[in-house]
Amino acid sequence: MSHPLLTAPIGRSLFRLAGPTTGLMLVQVFVAAIDVYFIGSLGTDALAAVALVFPFQMLMMNIAMGGMGGSVASSLARALGAGRHDDARALVAHALVIAVAFGLAFTVFAWTLAPALFRLMGGVGGALQAAVAYTQVWFSGSVLLWTFAFLSSLLRGSGDAATPGLYGLVATIVYVPLAGVLALGVGSWPGLGLTGLAVASMTTTVTTVLLLGRVVWRGKLGFRPALAGVRLQGRLFAEILRVGLLGSLTTVTANATAMVMAGLVGRFGIAALAGYSIGVRLEFMVSPIAFGIGTGLTTLVGVAAGAGAWQRAMRAAWIGGLVSFGALGLIGWTVALIPESWARLFTSDPAVVAASAGYITRVAPFYCLFGLALTLYFASQGAGRMVVPAVAGVVRMVATILAGWLGVEKFGLGLEGVFAAIAVGMAVYGGLMGGLLLVMPWRSRHPAS
Repeated sequence: MSHPLLTAPIGRSLFRLAGPTTGLMLVQVFVAAIDVYFIGSLGTDALAAVALVFPFQMLMMNIAMGGMGGSVASSLARALGAGRHDDARALVAHALVIAVAFGLAFTVFAWTLAPALFRLMGGVGGALQAAVAYTQVWFSGSVLLWTFAFLSSLLRGSGDAATPGLYGLVATIVYVPLAGVLALGVGSWPGLGLTGLAVASMTTTVTTVLLLGRVVWRGKLGFRPALAGVRLQGRLFAEILRVGLLGSLTTVTANATAMVMAGLVGRFGIAALAGYSIGVRLEFMVSPIAFGIGTGLTTLVGVAAGAGAWQRAMRAAWIGGLVSFGALGLIGWTVALIPESWARLFTSDPAVVAASAGYITRVAPFYCLFGLALTLYFASQGAGRMVVPAVAGVVRMVATILAGWLGVEKFGLGLEGVFAAIAVGMAVYGGLMGGLLLVMPWRSRHPAS
């Protein structure tokens, strides 16, 4: 029997798949702004500490939810689209094994290597101490975060974006007051500072994992998975890892770029680093919109690819990509017109405001291309074709770092040169992703003779 997503209208299907995730992400945009407010209330050291930790947090979450999580969703979608129901059932156990392995690896990294990397990025004094304390608590829950990411991805891959969206929404709403109390304190209790935000995150995550696990094992995927008696197969691990590792390479290069650029920014002082933290948070706030649309495409394109309907897969990818281009472009240009007003929502320090405004005016206008690239990245996961995104990610990294080095070391452009280099990288990334897919559309690897 044909999968329903092979015949339903693309626009309506994309809205149904992307809507819950995008809605959740929009709520999380608001929550991220509140998070920055909490952090700003803790002082400049706290803002600078988060700027140090943020690339590593995004590295893990983007791999878990994007690189590997998207691969889990696309593997399940392709199996269901092709009618391979036994493989679909077995993929659940394989995904959870991978989640535990990667979660433990990130916990070990946080407790051993992260402090030294913070120092290389310019972390000193109170900012360094706060970054280390926050990291050790937040990354202790890595296995929980990976399990949450994979359970959500399995549900989305089955075509059910509403359940993880609903549970994620409830967790997000609970997180805000909990984080405020734990970070800033209440009454005579001073709170835990940045560490309180990490504890709040872990508390809501463990609850959501239990709820998602319950619905998955009750058949919400369209079948009842089982761990007992499932034979682990290299073929199924390879199906997830083949797409997931290439997707994760893109995430690694993006985060390596962010860490290098944070290091360049750190050379101009703590105020510059704090301003950069506020500016880059805007990117974090808008990228979930592209993420939401993209995860819908992962399922829609994955089902079409599994069934060999490549024209439908391409059409869906371009529809989603152009919607993301328009949405992120509108937000980016709007905030770029009022950069200081945005920065003053989070700090009153003139030096921090100036640095943040410098970032926003140079980078935010290019969010449209960033949104296009990120959405097409997720669509490529659904198609199981990750070479182009991997190449585009590496080229973006080289272009950004090279432009930043030239701007600072050769042309003496200072902090503005670093921010301009980040904009160059976004333009290169969007141009490559869109251009290469346009001239080399996806086709079957085994054309009919």
